[in-house]
Amino acid sequence: MDKIGLYSFTGCAGELLTILHSEDELLDFFGCAEVKFFLMAQSNNEEVNLDIALVEGSITTDEQTEKLRGLRARSKTLVAMGICACFGGIQAMRRGDGGWEKRFKKIYGEALLEVDKPFESQPLDALIKVDHYIPGCPMDKGQFFSALTRLLNGNPPSLYRFPVCNECKWRGNECLLLKNIPCLGPLTAGGCNAICPSYSLPCVGCWGPVEEANVASEYQLLQEKGFSGDVVTRRMKTFGGVRMAQLIKDVKKV
Repeated sequence: MDKIGLYSFTGCAGELLTILHSEDELLDFFGCAEVKFFLMAQSNNEEVNLDIALVEGSITTDEQTEKLRGLRARSKTLVAMGICACFGGIQAMRRGDGGWEKRFKKIYGEALLEVDKPFESQPLDALIKVDHYIPGCPMDKGQFFSALTRLLNGNPPSLYRFPVCNECKWRGNECLLLKNIPCLGPLTAGGCNAICPSYSLPCVGCWGPVEEANVASEYQLLQEKGFSGDVVTRRMKTFGGVRMAQLIKDVKKV
């Protein structure tokens, strides 16, 4: 039986809570593998070599970096769960703008932090090799259990590779972009069942960038609809984090 561990770094713990709140699947989850570490769910945790490490949260301190690298070294497969682990999360939305130290001091002042050294939030793959990604804020339990089942059987996860726009069409939603509402559905990975657009709320990108997202086209479209470049950039980076920041940077180079 495979040995798995579930770990959390900087974030809201939404992914681990998603698993814990899946009452109908929880007994099967604990029965399909040896859960060696799951701090929220059990007290008999062990730091051992793992077949699969499931990790949520971004990395924001030297201590977390050391723990993550140690976890990578003793895990055959490491999976990033949720947008914080995959892309840096909301806390990375302004990464690279040069204002992190100022924002940090605004909260903590000039206090000398001796316990640990913080730094600007980073996704897991900025520091270690990540084998697979399960996006979402938080991730969908259906995608998670499907991915875990495949991993336990020696297969890579098979996640949705289409944007939220597809799910909108399947639900018969009218396109919000046609109403001049700044929806990020064309750029965002599917998996949420278009829950926001189904209630006439624009997609904010909380599943992270879809593969082959046409950022240049969406950026230009929203500007043509009267939204400033700063507003568009901020909206795209809110959940897209480090990945979206790089995509936008590439667009602005053109």
